[in-house]
This record gives sequence, structure tokens and C-alpha cells, in this order.
Amino acid sequence: MGQTVLVTGAAGFIGSHVCAALLGRGDHVVGFDNFDPFYSRVLKEANLIRVRTAARAGSSGDAAGSTARDACGGFELVEGDITDSGAVRAVFSRHKPAGVIHLAARAGVRPSIADPAGYARTNVTGTAVVLEAAREAMDAGCTRCIVASSSSVYGNCPSAPFGETMDVSEPISPYAATKRACELMGYTHWHLCRMPTAMLRFFTVYGPAQRPDLAISRFLSLVSRGEPITMFGNGQTSRDYTYVDDIAAGVLAAYDRVVEGGHGYRVWNLGNSAPVTLNDMIKTVERVVGKRAVIRNEPASMGDVERTFADLTRSRHELGFSPRVGFEEGVARQWAFDGRTG
Repeated sequence: MGQTVLVTGAAGFIGSHVCAALLGRGDHVVGFDNFDPFYSRVLKEANLIRVRTAARAGSSGDAAGSTARDACGGFELVEGDITDSGAVRAVFSRHKPAGVIHLAARAGVRPSIADPAGYARTNVTGTAVVLEAAREAMDAGCTRCIVASSSSVYGNCPSAPFGETMDVSEPISPYAATKRACELMGYTHWHLCRMPTAMLRFFTVYGPAQRPDLAISRFLSLVSRGEPITMFGNGQTSRDYTYVDDIAAGVLAAYDRVVEGGHGYRVWNLGNSAPVTLNDMIKTVERVVGKRAVIRNEPASMGDVERTFADLTRSRHELGFSPRVGFEEGVARQWAFDGRTG
């Protein structure tokens, strides 16, 4: 069995895929999640079934003398909230992880406009709690922090593709502002205690078990049932959709390289570097499902950026990050999974 890794947000869409990838390479994973009611706990429990299946598959060749903690093949789940400093410290104290992958957050641009204070508490305060607990655990062997950021920090950047050195001082939603604040917290954490720390800017992640509030998941479901979908704006906004398995591979590479590469503090883009317009996304959904979409037009939403487009120069060079799954193939994989399980 490899090292112990703490993953916050383990029951979520990205978190569950990252846990499965860690287990697949032999790490022991401690998941931490509060099952926030933003979407159904049933879906998160289904994510955990997939994680435990991966854990058992990974342990099938273990020696007969496996310890009790390996009963699910090296995966344990702790239910708790990242803003609860006592609960977070207890996880670090009990399990002594070699590092933490902090993915737990309140997600979504539009909901953040309705509840900016709630987003700040979970995302900023929660991240501060996790970073501080990691600092306190350094003597017990905690060596690194990987923290999820977002492409939303780029706001309506006037030039593309978006590189990590660009000015990101003008976020246009509370969600984006909290993610930028987390990046600053990460830098301060590294500056004060010199724990290698990486911030990962995810670009519109999709794939099997995607959150039900996200556009591709909603559109696949609605179009398949012949129900109308809402298109905000004129369909020319674009997103750099990135398949979840590619994201998970990038997270693991960052977890390894932030220490091995001697980077200290680093920001890395994880995207596909191939933006797709909203119009083309809808056409792809139509082809995959085999039905025409019934489109209801609405004005563009406040807080939504016009485009995202990842410059992968740094992450390719330093992480060996190279996305493998094209957009239509990824949507077809998502539909094959979600259409079967939905």
C-alpha cells in the first residue's frame, strides 16, 4: 500500500474520481465530506460505491494479513465539515496523511450570487482551516497541499488562452472571488511554513457522474426526455470542457510534482485547451442523445464569463499533463454512464 492521502470533498463528482485514481495506483485514501445538500446525498453515496469498488479492486492482490483499515481496500470515509477545525484536526491527527488534496467547496457561479457570505465561509474559511491543520501536521509527516481553484478566477480576461501568470484581480462572481482568495491563502501558507502547495485551476469539468446542476448533465437529461433546455445568451459563449479522468490525472501529477519538482508554491491550469461554444455543445448533446433540443432563450446571466481557454504550456512542461479525451467522445461516455444510471 502506498502513502496515505487525505481528500476533502471525496463524495463529490471530481473528488470521487480522484479517490479512485489514487486507489488505483496503490495509495491509502481518507475521504472527508459533509454531504452538503446542494445536490442529493443519494448521488454522492453512489459516487462512494464506485470509490469502494475501486478500493476493493486495488486490494485484491494484497496479502492475507491486511489490517482492519484496509477492509475496503485502503479507503475510509469521515463525515465532517471543513469549517469545523476540531473535526479537521482530528482527521489529520488520527490518520497522519502524507498530504492533502483539498477539493471540498461550495460550487457554482449563479448560486454564489444569491449567497456570497455562505460561499466565503465554506470556501475561504474552510480552506484556511484545512491549510492550518496541514501546517500543524507537518511534524507528523504531512508534506504537501493540493487545492482546487477554478478557471473562473480569470474573469472576462481580454486575451486568450489564459496563462497562469495573467492578472486575475477582477473576478466577476462571488464564487470566483472565493477561489482567488483561496489561491492567496495558499501562497501565504507556503510563505509561512514552506509546505509545498499547489493551486489547480480546473476548466469546466464533465464526465460520468457529473453534478446534476451542470449544463451537460442537465442538457443530456432534458433533451433525452424531449423537454426544453434554457440557453442563456446567443450561444456564442464558450467553455474549455475538460474530461474528469484527465482532471484526475492532472491532480495526481500535481500531488507528486509539487514536491519532486521543488516548486514550493505553484499554480497550474488543468484544461483541455479546446474551447467549445454553447451552440456547439448543444449540437453535440443532440448527436449523442439522438434527439433535437427544444431551446428556450434567456438573456445572459450575471457572473457568467464569456469564455474559458486554458494555456497548458506550464502544466504540460512541469506535470506532463496532456488531456486525452476529446469533447464528443467524453460526452458520449457521460451519456453512456448517466443515461444508464439516471
